[in-house]
Amino acid sequence: MKKKLVILSGAGMSQESGLKTFRDMGGLWEQYDVTQVASPEAWLQNPELVLRFYNERRKQLWEAKPNAGHRAIAELEKWFDVDVITQNVDDLHEQAGSSRVLHLHGELRKARSTADPNLVYTLQHWELKLGDTCEKGSQLRPHIVWFGEPVPAIEKAILIAQEADIFVVAGTSLAVYPAASLIHFVTPGIPAFVIDPDSPKVNQKDAVYIQEKAVKGIEILKSKLEILK
Repeated sequence: MKKKLVILSGAGMSQESGLKTFRDMGGLWEQYDVTQVASPEAWLQNPELVLRFYNERRKQLWEAKPNAGHRAIAELEKWFDVDVITQNVDDLHEQAGSSRVLHLHGELRKARSTADPNLVYTLQHWELKLGDTCEKGSQLRPHIVWFGEPVPAIEKAILIAQEADIFVVAGTSLAVYPAASLIHFVTPGIPAFVIDPDSPKVNQKDAVYIQEKAVKGIEILKSKLEILK
């Protein structure tokens, strides 16, 4: 039986595919705080601005491709039973071939009804506009977990983390909660790896730190995991 490998991925994975974080987007967005485009209050006050922000991000995603790190994670399914838990709203893990991906913060390629959160649609184009409605006639909103909203997938993520035989953190500084708490749910003593170009920010004494960006770090990780398969 294959060992269960759980990978928690963050923005650093996607940056190397050219996807910008909010702070990197510049231009028009420099004048806004992130909560002005990614919160329920922002949606109520200025839905057109919120849609414009996500359309710009979605347009980037339509042009982006998985990088070598995404592909290497997918290839690890040859050796392990892999679950990817991602803070990212893109689908680059899926595009690279990962078969089980849990999105904590929603999915950029999807929209959902403002009247019924169970009505979720896959978008066929990068643009979502005012007047685009669900089958019940209500406006569609980005299928994103905004600041101040609960994270519905966190309970499932905790269960996955608890089942891990090996746990990896890649491309996230573990600064965003509740995702950052997942490493504390893993079984003490199992092999754990943290890939981060900056100095360690998490007190996980059993973790092996790989101080590299995500793509190079995953390459180093693969050589370490080969002896654990």
